[in-house]
Amino acid sequence: MTHKKTRQQLGTWAEDIACEFLRKHGYGIIERNWHSRFGEIDIIARDKGTLVFVEVKMRTSSGYGDAREAVPFWKCKRIITTARAYLMITRSELPARFDVVIVASRGISLYQDAFQVEETCSHSL
Repeated sequence: MTHKKTRQQLGTWAEDIACEFLRKHGYGIIERNWHSRFGEIDIIARDKGTLVFVEVKMRTSSGYGDAREAVPFWKCKRIITTARAYLMITRSELPARFDVVIVASRGISLYQDAFQVEETCSHSL
């Protein structure tokens, strides 16, 4: 008898893999699943002198669109607002950026500086 993992279990598994991947690429993990009243950030890390807010997405198939479409406009805005709350609470003065890690059956992809803080929340994936 096989047990299917819940969506939350799959998300945690993908975040575990993303953390391991990021550590191998020199990131220091600071927080996981950081919450505020505005939302949640999957991983907060440090890459050299930069604070990095990481969104993790898992793709089991390509049937739900390209990996670059994994973080829609509304989600970018929510992550940015949540990151601002984190920066205010911690009083961090480090430069910040937003990365996306895609965990897929084909492997792991890291999109550094995947979106920026702008009114339009532009994507550079």
